[in-house]
Amino acid sequence: MHPPDGGQGLQTGVQDAVNPGWKLAQVVKGTSPESLLDTYHAEHHPIGAIVLRNTMASIVLRREDERTKALRDTIAELLGMDEPLKRFAAMMSGLDIHFDLGEGHPLLGRRMPDLDLVTENGPLRVFSLLHAARPVLLNLGEPGAFDIPPWADRVQLIDAKYVGPWELPALGRVTAPSVQHHLI
Repeated sequence: MHPPDGGQGLQTGVQDAVNPGWKLAQVVKGTSPESLLDTYHAEHHPIGAIVLRNTMASIVLRREDERTKALRDTIAELLGMDEPLKRFAAMMSGLDIHFDLGEGHPLLGRRMPDLDLVTENGPLRVFSLLHAARPVLLNLGEPGAFDIPPWADRVQLIDAKYVGPWELPALGRVTAPSVQHHLI
């Protein structure tokens, strides 16, 4: 049970529903092996443990004893500074979630920022690409560089450009990925 003020339970709950959903669909359609279903625990259990820890801390801070009031005052002072406030807001909203997918770019295993893209059909926001509930292969390199006929029925290919800063709620600015495509 999560208190409603942070949104952590909702954020992780939706992710916990979507993850096995797309995996099960892949297995049922014969696109992926059954072993794909075994990846859920390793991916999501560490995130759930962090969210549970944050929820327990949030509940403890609601106590009315003098020690807890002193702790709340100290935390309130820290949250008066920009960096701790950004970090705490990302944690409470679930925007700091990071799946351990190994070494690589700071975006690896994180939520893709909602960038303003430029496409041949005009401007487009990254999150609008998710409305169709299909995977998206975002090509930020040379248009037409990817040929995906075997995946075309299940992956939307978007050729786009982005020239602004890459910014994440929990990390701030990061360098643009050197790999020219991203599956979101």
